[in-house]
Amino acid sequence: MLGVNRELVELEKSGKEIRVGLVGAGQMGRGMISQIESMKGMRVAATADINLDNVKHAYSIAGINDADVAVPENIGEADQALGEGKYLALTDTDLLCEVKGLDVIVDATGVPEVGALVAVKAIENKKHIVMLNVEADITVGVYLNKLAGENGVVYTGSAGDEPGAIMELYDFADALGFNIVGAGKGKNNPLNLDANPDSVAQAAAEKKSNPKMIASFQDGTKTMVEMNAVANATGFLPDKPGMHGFKAGVKELPDIFRLEEDGGQVKNHRIVDFVNGIAPGVFLIISSDKEEVNEEMKYLSMGDGPNYVLYRPYHLTSLETPLSIAKAYLHNTPTIAPNAGMIAETATVAKVDLKAGESLDTIGGFTIYGRIYEYEEAKSLNALPIGLVNNRLVLKNDVKKGDVITYDDVNDDENSFIWKLRKKQNEMLD
Repeated sequence: MLGVNRELVELEKSGKEIRVGLVGAGQMGRGMISQIESMKGMRVAATADINLDNVKHAYSIAGINDADVAVPENIGEADQALGEGKYLALTDTDLLCEVKGLDVIVDATGVPEVGALVAVKAIENKKHIVMLNVEADITVGVYLNKLAGENGVVYTGSAGDEPGAIMELYDFADALGFNIVGAGKGKNNPLNLDANPDSVAQAAAEKKSNPKMIASFQDGTKTMVEMNAVANATGFLPDKPGMHGFKAGVKELPDIFRLEEDGGQVKNHRIVDFVNGIAPGVFLIISSDKEEVNEEMKYLSMGDGPNYVLYRPYHLTSLETPLSIAKAYLHNTPTIAPNAGMIAETATVAKVDLKAGESLDTIGGFTIYGRIYEYEEAKSLNALPIGLVNNRLVLKNDVKKGDVITYDDVNDDENSFIWKLRKKQNEMLD
């Protein structure tokens, strides 16, 4: 994102600004509002949350005076307040997406159903959409990306999220003509497929985080979802269902990602994976078939080859989202989008033995976790995508712990918006 700082300064000098609409004033949303208040040429002009006090609190701790925050009840009041330079506090996400003066909408809810609704509404109102909602992206992102293109706006994931951070490395290496062998992320904790809100309660309290979110980190679902997004953006595949999850340090990665017949530990190149031992960073494994390039890489202390690692030891989540907002508005380009199509699928797997008649819960809960597959394999299994799971789904069959839950195992949730979008996407791809 070289030069964006100067572009934003020039935008502000010209009397303009990027006016952002945010959905979700939780931890991610609050951080983004405060970060943007320190920037030039941009402000979070409107925020919607089911709890209006969350919005007011987020603005207050960002240093915005209460007198500068309006609570409009309709589009006329919203447009007028925005025109007067006010910040808008809302509970209605549809109203937020309809406000004429907003340029970019950000979904920071993390709820697939809400993310799908917000994205479609933003796109229909000709606004760029930035998704801090990878779960929605891997489920219906191919459809949303196409819809955005048809409406002349940008659909994008976020900088700072691990898929976005990986994509920055990918674009750098790809632009320079390196061969890209693999892409991955560090996992912050050992994989524990049995993790649930009760087992992680203490860790969640220490981090002041939602127990379901911590459980989704520990049981691997979040990692599967994130690397699924990278797969759909790059065309890379998981080397096996669930990926390898190697334990290693950064210096070991180039040798690990050599093919098995060459002394490495992978069956294929151009793969996605995760590694225990390098959190919280992201990495890319690259190589070159040019002798002079390899000589210079050795000279630059990048290793002896044939593989080299590019490693970024941080990702700042929603604090980096403003860069994706700026890129969409200023350059009409995404940070990361599923341009390769449906390459991978994160299937729903039973966390415990489940009986017919029982209801499923949601990501990070007690009943299910996610496992990444090649899309065609998941399709052949009739696997239920993790982004479609909600507590309205009732099992029609018994499912054993560790088995994939299929569409045939649950009722069809006809009232779910994301289910409807997924059907449209399936029809589009068939």
